[in-house]
Amino acid sequence: MRHQKHKYKLGVSPSHRVAMVKNLASEVIDHGMIKTTLTRAKAIKPVVEKLVTLSKNDTVANRRLVYKKLNDKNAVNKLFTELGPKFKERNGGYTRIMRLSENRVGDNSKMAYIAFVD
Repeated sequence: MRHQKHKYKLGVSPSHRVAMVKNLASEVIDHGMIKTTLTRAKAIKPVVEKLVTLSKNDTVANRRLVYKKLNDKNAVNKLFTELGPKFKERNGGYTRIMRLSENRVGDNSKMAYIAFVD
């Protein structure tokens, strides 16, 4: 049975989806906010939330777990040095999705910003 196994398929192969989620998550961590489609933003939100939760406790084991998920040393370093201490007292809800009123020109896809809360 597949109960509670929902994943956003994003219209690509599974390996492409994994790579896309890693890249989008590291871009959110590096830049603080990115503009993407609404579905992609919803797909990467739980990934980024779990990574920030791991980064609140700076241990070698947690750094290795986050690196395994992101595969980007600069993003891991920023996560543990800046974002982890920033959200130390916050219990979840580190990111927000802000929908845009206009759609993408080419395929009329709904667009959104995903950003860290301040």
